[in-house]
Amino acid sequence: MSPRVLSKPIKNLVLVIRNGHPQVDQISADLVHFLKRDQRVNLALCTTTEDAASWPENVDLVIVLGGDGTILRTCRHMGRQQLPMLGLNLGRLGFLADLSPPELYEQFDSLLKGNYVIERQLMFECRLSRNGHVIEDSLGLNEVAIHAGGALRLLHVELSINDEHVATYGCDGLIVSTPIGSTAHNLAAGGPILRQGIEAFCITPICPHTLTNRPLVDRADGVYKLGVPHAPHGTTLVIDGQIKRPLEPGDEITVTRANVSCLLTRMPSHSYYRTLHQKLGWALLPYASGSPGKNFDIMTDDDNK
Repeated sequence: MSPRVLSKPIKNLVLVIRNGHPQVDQISADLVHFLKRDQRVNLALCTTTEDAASWPENVDLVIVLGGDGTILRTCRHMGRQQLPMLGLNLGRLGFLADLSPPELYEQFDSLLKGNYVIERQLMFECRLSRNGHVIEDSLGLNEVAIHAGGALRLLHVELSINDEHVATYGCDGLIVSTPIGSTAHNLAAGGPILRQGIEAFCITPICPHTLTNRPLVDRADGVYKLGVPHAPHGTTLVIDGQIKRPLEPGDEITVTRANVSCLLTRMPSHSYYRTLHQKLGWALLPYASGSPGKNFDIMTDDDNK
C-alpha cells in the first residue's frame, strides 16, 4: 500500500464540527464565514459528528474541527468511503488534529493549490463473535482494548495470530493498537510508539501479572484473535475509546487490517517528531524547578489521550 495519495487542487469542502463543546460555537461560526466568503471553494456540507450520516459527492476535503476524538468519530462515520481529512485542534495539540484555525487561514491559499500531502493510515476491522454469531463488526483507527472494568479481578486473555497460539495474558486488560493509536492508550500502558505509516499492530497488556509479558509488534496482514474464556461481569470490549460492548465467557474478538485506509491531510509545515517533542515534552530535559529546564511541560489532548 502506498503511504501517500497524490494531492490535487481543492474545490468542494465539508466541515465537521465537534458538538456539545462551548468553545466550538464562535470558532466554527468564524470558520463557516471564512469558507463561504471565499468564492474559490464550495462548502458542500456543514455538520456535527453526531449528524454526519451521509456525504455529498465529489468532496475534495473534510475539515474536522475538534480534537483527535472528533477525527476518530468522523473516520468511523465515513465507514468504507474514506475521504481526505484535515484536523483543526481547539487550542491543545493533538497527534491527529495538529493545525489551528489561524494556521488554516494562513495556509489556505497553499491548501487550495494542492500544496499538501495525503497520508494513508492503517485502519482495522474488529468483530465480536458470540456462540458462532457476529454481534459487533466495526472499523477503527486507534485501538481495540479488552478491560476488566468494574470486575476488579484478574483477566485471562488468550491471543493467537494466524491461528497460532501466542500467549495467555493474566492482566487487567489487553490493547491491540495501530501506529496512529500507539500514542494513545497503548503509550499510557507502557507500549512503544510506532511511526505513523508503518504496517503493523502492537499488542500491549495492561498491568500484566507476569513481568515477562511485554508488548509485541507484528505485521498488519495477520489475523489477531482474542479470547476471554472466563470473563468476569464487567469485562468490556472498547473500540477507539468510543464503542463499548460487554463481554461474556467464551466471546471471541477478531482484529484484522481493514480494506480501507484513513486519509489524513498534512500541510508542508507538519513534522511528526516536532509533534512528539511538543506533546510529550521531548524538546527539553527535565530539571529541578528554577533551573534551565523549568519550561519542561507535558501537554494533554482535549478528548483523547
